[in-house]
Amino acid sequence: MSAHVTPVPVKLSGSLVDSVKGFVAEHGGSATAVLQPIGRMGVRVTLVGSDGILGDRVVSDLGTAKDLIATVDGLTEADEWNRELTSIVTPRKGHWAKMAGWVAHQTRFPKARNDS
Repeated sequence: MSAHVTPVPVKLSGSLVDSVKGFVAEHGGSATAVLQPIGRMGVRVTLVGSDGILGDRVVSDLGTAKDLIATVDGLTEADEWNRELTSIVTPRKGHWAKMAGWVAHQTRFPKARNDS
């Protein structure tokens, strides 16, 4: 005997919606979202403001990500990263260092393993 389980809709948190609305407002009044599943963690919603600045949020599942896009005025979904979208991306000052973590502040690096 198998039981049919109906998924329970997830209510979007006010802080999530407010943060995305704030991002859209701060970066030109519109933004594009690229949805990227990241396994058990959920879905990464990468935001690209109309000025090219990047932002991101992580939500529990694809349905929640789609609900977020439908809830926030000025936010549209891109099917994928494409040339048009990537050509406008302009990371904030310090973005690369933030993503590099501790490596960003190093002055000496070990020799590459495949470099003879």
